[in-house]
Formats: sequence, C-alpha cells, structure tokens
Amino acid sequence: MPLLQLLRPTLPILIGASLMLTLSMGLRQSLGIFMQPLTHDIGISVSDFTLAIAVQNLAWGFLQPLAGALTVRYGFRAIMVIGAMFYIAGLALMASAHGFLAVMIGGGVLIGMSLACTAAAIAMSVAARAVPTSVRSTVLGMVSGAGSLGALLSAPLGQILNEGYGWRVGLAGFVILSLALIPAAWFAGGVDKVPLPKLSSDDIGNTSAGVAVKVAFGNASFVVMTCAYFVCGMQLVFLTTHLPSYLAICGLDPMLSAQTLGMIGGFNVLGSLFFGWAGGRGNKLALLGGIYIFRSIALAWYFMLPPTPATTLLFGAIMGFLWMGVGPLVAGAVAEMFGLKWQAMIQGLAFMSHQLGSFLGAFGGGVLYDALGSYTMAWRIGVALGLAGGIIQVAFALIRPSEPPLLKAA
Repeated sequence: MPLLQLLRPTLPILIGASLMLTLSMGLRQSLGIFMQPLTHDIGISVSDFTLAIAVQNLAWGFLQPLAGALTVRYGFRAIMVIGAMFYIAGLALMASAHGFLAVMIGGGVLIGMSLACTAAAIAMSVAARAVPTSVRSTVLGMVSGAGSLGALLSAPLGQILNEGYGWRVGLAGFVILSLALIPAAWFAGGVDKVPLPKLSSDDIGNTSAGVAVKVAFGNASFVVMTCAYFVCGMQLVFLTTHLPSYLAICGLDPMLSAQTLGMIGGFNVLGSLFFGWAGGRGNKLALLGGIYIFRSIALAWYFMLPPTPATTLLFGAIMGFLWMGVGPLVAGAVAEMFGLKWQAMIQGLAFMSHQLGSFLGAFGGGVLYDALGSYTMAWRIGVALGLAGGIIQVAFALIRPSEPPLLKAA
C-alpha cells in the first residue's frame, strides 16, 4: 500500500506534531541571535545569558520524563497545549526583560518547561503511536525532518527584525510565531483517540511507571545510549548558543549566523529523512554512534581553520545533516525496546542525559569564553568527548545488539 494512503487517516495528527516540533525547536535554536544585543542593552554578561539557556535545558531535560508520564494519565493534547502556553509566556517575558531575572524565568524556566511538553520526545511519541510498525522509522524521520524547518524561518526572521528594529522586536516576532503552537498541539492531540496495540502478558506496557523505569535502567543498551546522548546535547547547544557570538567576534557579517542556522535547519530535513530510512534497515544504535563521531570530526575541521562565509555555510550543511537524525533513531530504538505506552517517559529519561550535556555546552562554553577570551578550549573538549562517546556507542551496539521489543517486567 502506498505510504500516503497508509498515513491518510492520521495526517492531521502528524502535521500537527510536525508543526509543533518545528516551532518549538526552531525558535529555541535561534535565541543565540539575540545574545550580543540583549546582553549589551540590559547590562548582563554572556555567561548570564548562557546560564539562562543552560537552565532552560535542565528544566527541559528533568521535566521531560514527568511530561511523558503525565501523557499516560491526562492524554497528549492537554500536556501539549499547556506547554504551548508556557512557550508564549516565556518569549513574552524575555522580550520585555530589563534584567537577568526576567531572562532567567522567561528564556530559562518557562521555555524549558514548554519544551518538555512540545519538543522531540513528545512529538516523536505522538508520531510513533499514530502509524503502523512497518513504516514507523520512516515516518519518525519525516516528522523529525519537518520539525527541522523552523530554523529556516525563525533564524532569518529574527536576524532581520533584530538588525532593523532591535532585539525586543525580534523576540516579539517570535512571540507571534509561537501562537501557532496552540492549534498545532491541539491537532497533534488527536492521537489520544488512537488505541495502543494489544499488549501481551510480558509487555512493559502492563507495568507501572516505577517498574518501567527500573526495566529501562536494567537494559544495558539503553544505559549506553543514554550516556552517549550526553555528547549530543553538549555539541548541539554549544553551537546554537555560541556560534552567532563566535562569528561576530571573528568580524563576519551578522546575517551569516542566521544563514548558517537556516542551513542547519535545511540539511536537518535531509538528515532526518535519511536516518529515519536507515534506522528501518540497520542498527539504530550504531548509526547514533556514527553521527556523534562524524559531528566531532566536522567540529574539529571547522574550528581549526579561520572562519569564512563559505566554510561556515558548509559546516552548517554538514552539521545540519547530522543534527536531528538522532531523533528518529532514539525514538525508534526506545519504541523497539520498550513498546509505546511508556515511550515518552522512557525517552525522557534518556533525554535527561542529553540535557545535562546541553547545560555543559551552553553554560560551560560561556564560562570558558569569559575566563579565556576565546572558544578554543570549549570546542576541543566537545570534540574529545564526542569522539569518545561515539566510538563507545558504535562498539557496544555491534558487540551487544539491543534486546527484543517485549521485555520481562519482573
């Protein structure tokens, strides 16, 4: 049966999940555009701004398992719509900030809370439940790819408004864009009416949340994937937070940072589609490790050379291809290992590690820059940890393939 015909009954759900993901991720990934003008205008340091982004990542990571568990009790729609409202409030508070506290609460706490309810783990869980197993990995890649388009819109728009009218107007434009999160979350919430597959007696879906957590952390493949996921967050958030500042320090056109973030978003689509397709045909965990290794090589190549517009855009294309391809692979691996009922919660547990890495990438990069006056030490640490994590992930995935989908809960 053609893929489109197979997906037609659930297209409103998948489109809603994709739009929700593209807005929540695209707006967040573009906040670094405002770092330099915002910090200069309201009198806070770069490390203050990056601390707020780091707190955002911690709030997102540590609330993600809770948001996933709450979807089992209250349904996806309620959690996603509430999360959308948090996002709008956070951007509005950030746009009106006159000091560090408003940036911390708006850009840090509120947006972090929202992302736990609207970003990849929830959107991927919605998509996984809405489609048959036979096309799940491909569809996860499609949703992840569509979710990558937000940076193509938000980064250039934010930069144009920032340069022409100031950072407050730029963030106000983001507030207007974020309003679309509410209808997107509502349509994606239609997945609550899709029944779960029939459970067998030993399926983890028959257990409580506490037992599901115990089963997940008793699975060696899941634990290694979770530890390696730390590297993913560290590298990506370091780039989205600090690349605009790095390019400004190097004296390059401010629009280049927005163009590069847009390039990342565009190639995200290709990478997500490719790794969604590849994950349905190969070892998902080995593919994850390969992504981390090649990202690290690209980081080393770019930061060892003097930046130019050409190399920066090429770097953005490479990193974009390797960016959100992790989404369908992680979501698909979790669904295979543990089933669908607790997928959002268990994926959230792995995501906590990702967000600890994000904290280090955002705040650690800012601290090292303030202390040393350059980003050299920060990118070297990112490359070293990325290579180590990727090699360990690949080796373990090949030596010990992940367990079958149905696990004993006892």
